Amino acid sequence: MPFPFVRTSSALLAFPLILAACGSDGGPVGENANATPASGDPTVAALAPGEAQPVQFEASDGVTVHGAWYPAKEPAATILLFHQAGANKAEYATIAPMLAKAGYNALAIDQRSGGDMFGRTNETVAGIGGSAPDYEAALADMDAALAWARTKGEPVIVWGSSYSAALAFLLTAQHPGEIAALLAFSPGEYLKDKQAVRQAASKVSVPIFTMAADRNEANAAMAILSAVPRETNEPIVPQHGAHGSSTLIAAKNPQGAEANRAKVMAFLAQVTQ
Repeated sequence: MPFPFVRTSSALLAFPLILAACGSDGGPVGENANATPASGDPTVAALAPGEAQPVQFEASDGVTVHGAWYPAKEPAATILLFHQAGANKAEYATIAPMLAKAGYNALAIDQRSGGDMFGRTNETVAGIGGSAPDYEAALADMDAALAWARTKGEPVIVWGSSYSAALAFLLTAQHPGEIAALLAFSPGEYLKDKQAVRQAASKVSVPIFTMAADRNEANAAMAILSAVPRETNEPIVPQHGAHGSSTLIAAKNPQGAEANRAKVMAFLAQVTQ
């Protein structure tokens, strides 16, 4: 069944925009409620030594950004994985290996605005002696990750979770022609300027995949997406989910993770075929 479309101003060629639900955490304020998983949680175990290659690179202001690199054998693209508030690269400990197995390089980083969710230390935060005062500061880390990924020679896809989903629109708008597609999980106007994400979206013309936690998040996402200069579909709210990229983690969303992953993989296959 085709997805319903909402026509935005100055629409370009149509491309399906898929939105699905994630949980009921309610945004950056509620993300820390899931702080550290119990011992044995697969989101922790999957980042055991040997599962990913540690990498480091510098942001424009000299901050050392730490990441985990999951190379694919014959990559169709390189996917940059950015975490939610209070978190770190371990948010993608079970997602990144899935992407690499499917034929996508994956780089998950520790942004300077983050913490110890998912039972791991945010090494970038530790290196600067504390979390950044605002989400916007993490854009420098994301920009550095993009520069690093582009040296691999594959098309680059950007993936954000909650506040980093908001920043992903800014990153994509600032780098026209350098990013092939954007995935935004639970995006919203989380930045100091409450129009910044929508304004950035008005400059984004790449294919976009968005997941929202509930109807309220879907409405917030659509307020951003309505500014995109192409046709977009209305938000879809699945039966089971969790906030941000946690919607794809079985330990966080046991009833819906598999179905939501399938939607993501279908989108990736479509934009990289």
